[in-house]
Amino acid sequence: MAQQEKFIMRVIVSEGDIRKLTMTTRPNTLEDLIGWLKGTLQENYNFVLQYQDPDFNNELCNLEDVSELPDKPTIKIIPMIELVPVTKPVEQPSLCSDASSLADTEILSSSSLDRSVPWPEVFEIPKFSVDVEYRLRQGNLLYLRDGTYLKVTKELKHDILEKLAEVIYAFDAYPKKEDLAAVAQALVETHPCLKEAGSPSGCVGWKNSLKFKVGNYRAKMCKLGRLDVTVNSGKRGRYSTNGDPPNKDIKKPRKGEINFLPQYPEGLDDRNLEAARQVLVNEMMKAKPNGSLIKKEMDMTFALRRKEVVTDKPAITQIVQRWPALFSESQVCMPVLSIYKYSIQWLTLCDPNRVVLRVINVFHLTMGLYMLGYVLCFQVCYEFTRVVGKNLKENFFEALDRFSPNLMDFFRKKRGLSGQLLTDLLRQTKTTEPTDIRCLCLRGLPVVLGDDPSAFFKTCSVSN
Repeated sequence: MAQQEKFIMRVIVSEGDIRKLTMTTRPNTLEDLIGWLKGTLQENYNFVLQYQDPDFNNELCNLEDVSELPDKPTIKIIPMIELVPVTKPVEQPSLCSDASSLADTEILSSSSLDRSVPWPEVFEIPKFSVDVEYRLRQGNLLYLRDGTYLKVTKELKHDILEKLAEVIYAFDAYPKKEDLAAVAQALVETHPCLKEAGSPSGCVGWKNSLKFKVGNYRAKMCKLGRLDVTVNSGKRGRYSTNGDPPNKDIKKPRKGEINFLPQYPEGLDDRNLEAARQVLVNEMMKAKPNGSLIKKEMDMTFALRRKEVVTDKPAITQIVQRWPALFSESQVCMPVLSIYKYSIQWLTLCDPNRVVLRVINVFHLTMGLYMLGYVLCFQVCYEFTRVVGKNLKENFFEALDRFSPNLMDFFRKKRGLSGQLLTDLLRQTKTTEPTDIRCLCLRGLPVVLGDDPSAFFKTCSVSN
C-alpha cells in the first residue's frame, strides 16, 4: 500500500537537466509540490510549473491544481523573474545656480538620440535569461572540473545569439568583422564551456553565427521601421527596388558615428520637426537670437537634419539656407576666443563629423590642434557631440594638455623672428595654470605656422 502512495514524476529543470524524482506521498496542493521541489533541487528562485497534458497529445499546459496531474507525470520548471520597484530619490536643490545652469548648457537632450556611447573597448557579455544562465553556469563548472565542452543545442544557441545581436545593435547597426570577432572572443572567455573544439581561437563558429544573426536582427528592425536600416532597404538583394545594382550606395556610419540616422523623437513627425526648423530660421534672423531656444530646437530637430544629410545629400548652400544655426558662432563653446569664420567653414558644411574626425586622427600634428580651434567656435561642435557622442571641447583640451609640454619645449628651441615672438609669449606666461598654458599654446601655433595671429584672435588685457 505504501508502494502505491509514492508519487513518481519526470522533472525538466532545463533542457540539459532532466531528473526522475519520487515523493513519498502525492502532494495535496500545488504549493506543497513547489515547496518540495525547491527543497529537493535546492533552488532559491521562484518558478511556475507546466505539465504534459494527455488530453492535448502531451503538450505543455500550466499547472493550476495537482489534481490535474496524471500518474507519473512530466513536469517542467519555468523560472520567474520578479521586478522590484525602485523608489526615485528626491533631488536636492542645488546651492550653486550658476554651476547648474552652466551644466545644463553642456548636456544634450536625448530625445532624438538613439545611442549615447560608442562601441566599447572591451565588450561585456550581457546577462542572459535565467534558464540560459543556469545551463551556462553548469557547463562552466563541468569545464573547470573535467575540461569538457558544453553541447550547445539549437534552442540554447538561438537564445545566446539573439541576446548578443540585441546588444550589438544597441552600439552599432553595422558592426565590423573585428567587432564581431571581439564579441565572440569575449563570449568564450566569459563562458569557456562554449569554446569550439578544433577551432584556432575557439570562437570562429560563434563569429560566423553572429554575423548572420546580426543581419537577421537588422531585417527585424527594418520591418519595425528603424531609419538606420530602412535607408538601405532593398539594396542588398539581387534586384534592388529602384533598379540600381545590388549593394550600391549602402549608407553606414563612418568611424566614430554612433547616431548615424536616429529615430524621430517620440510623438513627432516630419511636419512637427519642420515647424521646429522654421522656428530656428526665424530666431536666427533676430539681432540677438535666444541661445537656449536655439540649443533646444537644434537638439530636437537632429533626426530630421541627419535624414536630410544622409538620404538627400543636399548642396552646401541649401544646408546653409535651411539650417543657419548650425554655422553660428557658439560663445558658450569657447568664450576666450573670437575666431573669424575662416576658410575651414566650407569643410564643416560638407560633413562636420568627417572633418573633425580627420582632424582628431592627425591630432599629434601641430596643424591638427590649429585647425580644431576653428571648429570649436561653431555650433558644429554640438552637432559633433550629437553624432559621435563625445564632447569635442573636452577632448580638444585633454589632447592640448597632453601635447602642451612638447609644444612649449618646441617654442623655446625656435630661433629667428618666430623664436623672438614665441619668447615674448613665454615671458608673458607667468603661471602654470592650465588656462594660461592653453592660451600660450594656441597663441603660439599661428606663429610657428607663419600666419598672422591677428587674423585669428582678438586679444585684450584683464583691465579691458
